[in-house]
Amino acid sequence: MSADFLVEIGTEELPPKVLRQLCDSFSEGISSRLSAENLQFGEVTTYGAPRRLAVLIKDLQTQTPDQDVVNWGPPAKVAFDSDGNPTRAAEAFAKKNAVELSALSGLVENDGQQDKLCVRHTAAGNPTESLLGDIISQSLGGLPIPKPMRWGKSRQEFVRPVQWAVVLFDNKTIQSNILGVTSNNLSRGHRFHSEGDILIESPASYQETLRKAFVIVDFSERRELIRQGVIAAAESANGTAVIDEDLLNEVSALNEWPVPLIGRFEEHFLEVPAEALVSSMAQHQKYFHVVDSDNNLKPLFITVANIDSLDPQQVISGNERVIRPRLADAAFFYKTDLKSSLASRRETLKSVIFQTKLGSVYDKTERVSGLAKILAEYTGASAEHATRAGELCKSDLVSEMVGEFDDLQGVMGRYYALNDGEDAAVAEALMEQYLPRFAGDAIPATETGAALALADRLDTLVGIFSIGQQPSGSRDPFALRRASLGILRIIIERNIDIDLKLAISAAAQQLNITERSDELCLEVLTYVLERFKAWYRDESIDPEVFASVAALGLSNPLDIDSRVKAVDQFTRLPEAVALASANKRVFNILAKQAAENIPASIDNSLLVDTAEQQLAEKITQLSAAIAPLLEQRDYAGVLQQLALLRDSVDKFFDDVMVMVEDDASRANRLALLHSLRSLFLNVADISQLVVSK
Repeated sequence: MSADFLVEIGTEELPPKVLRQLCDSFSEGISSRLSAENLQFGEVTTYGAPRRLAVLIKDLQTQTPDQDVVNWGPPAKVAFDSDGNPTRAAEAFAKKNAVELSALSGLVENDGQQDKLCVRHTAAGNPTESLLGDIISQSLGGLPIPKPMRWGKSRQEFVRPVQWAVVLFDNKTIQSNILGVTSNNLSRGHRFHSEGDILIESPASYQETLRKAFVIVDFSERRELIRQGVIAAAESANGTAVIDEDLLNEVSALNEWPVPLIGRFEEHFLEVPAEALVSSMAQHQKYFHVVDSDNNLKPLFITVANIDSLDPQQVISGNERVIRPRLADAAFFYKTDLKSSLASRRETLKSVIFQTKLGSVYDKTERVSGLAKILAEYTGASAEHATRAGELCKSDLVSEMVGEFDDLQGVMGRYYALNDGEDAAVAEALMEQYLPRFAGDAIPATETGAALALADRLDTLVGIFSIGQQPSGSRDPFALRRASLGILRIIIERNIDIDLKLAISAAAQQLNITERSDELCLEVLTYVLERFKAWYRDESIDPEVFASVAALGLSNPLDIDSRVKAVDQFTRLPEAVALASANKRVFNILAKQAAENIPASIDNSLLVDTAEQQLAEKITQLSAAIAPLLEQRDYAGVLQQLALLRDSVDKFFDDVMVMVEDDASRANRLALLHSLRSLFLNVADISQLVVSK
């Protein structure tokens, strides 16, 4: 038999930024614990609103399955004496299992090694109802709550004080102590639109019952209602709403009964950079902004009220009064910042510590400036622009605006640089230095921006490694993994042909690192290139493909990427299986030989078998054919040419014995195999591949 199960935990307002995570974790915790009890169930629905977490599970078994229990006892030779009478060990076993002594002789089984006493019986399952209280409490205790609270005189801890709990199963109320509250079937509706307790008659009626009490418990439904309402509100004012998904999720977690409303602010505030106004509205007030057909900010905002007011204009007017001083602050910060140039702010950076052992932020800009100048040659930027961008790259961090809105770092640097009369390339670079900020984000669009972004990340990487604070496990306080992926993305997506080993070495020189410099640079290079593993995994490229290229010890990311893509294509060729297998065989043969036993070149006069003559001729032909392709880094073309070796290689291994007694013939055949392997090593070590037919 099965029945529906509902649990709702009612609290004070939950933290909006983690509401969805709490909902999902609560649902997963209950589901996994039910599964651990071998209980079967159907659809699981997760609900979450500002004052509640809830889970509805359909068709949950009402009893755990019966279990076959096997109790092994002492060996038969210990359980019975020489006359076949039960010993004390047998008596203890019989008492423990409620078995008559006279029945023991018929309870002997072999466990695969020896005969033992054995009692088998079927244990009836437990009522699911009796397990639910513990399962709920354990699931709540397992939620990711960094700072739990205590309330009243209770020693219970949770993310927010618990006010009520609803637990229903098989349309019956289950009473259990949950975080100091006895569960029942009474919930609560909207703080203002609903009065008194709300009776939940059954799990199936939960969602609609609360809807009548002005609570939309489905997070996704609430979010979509807000999205459509915000879009409609903007359209009513001939504008387009810009909906940030993170902000949308946060607003959805703040409202039980969302009502989007549109308000206005004075047009003179539009003299302030739009990003600053948007940041102020989003961070402080959780407002959505509106743009016109040219993507210019309009003097409008959309707020989402948690109440369906009889007089919406009063709500709008109240929000307009609140946003005015916020925007006035932003305008004041902007006007104040314009009074000082970015160059003049550099002195202030001397008192801002980047890292105790690596000096101030000013010191960092000095290093980044010097490194950006070196990297400019590879990105195509002007060395002068790259140097200047490096000098000014952190000056906006000590501005009033960025001090208030830290998400505007770089953005305000660009505005202030243009105001100071700096070159446009320098100004753009100040904004682009932080790109990409996250997976899928844009990369720098300009040459100077690319040089600055690479220099900034390389300086941090080499610096942090040099003081022994590289990431370990999940600990990565300086976000070096993200920085490494950013370096790779910029180099590859902007087609920057640069040896990363040289770039890292240049960064080390800017840091004046002399001791174990080579070792340090190798550590950083290895760390950065290791990020390729996750990169290619996301692109569904087999790990062995990257391993085949990594085996060559290359340090140019653009070149590595070209090889990996080529090898990935090669694995799809019909010849790939045989050639990968042959390369493994060649590798194993050559690995057993001392280098001095393998001649540097093939002696054609010693080639006597037709198969080895044909293979040598094919190697000579292909060596000439792939030379121009290698110059062009057309690795896919190289491997397509080398695929033509399959028949010759197969025939060679079928007809020719490599390790013959004649020293000269053996050495010459080893040289032939070495030449064969060298052809493939122009691209990758395909002996690393695991290619399926």
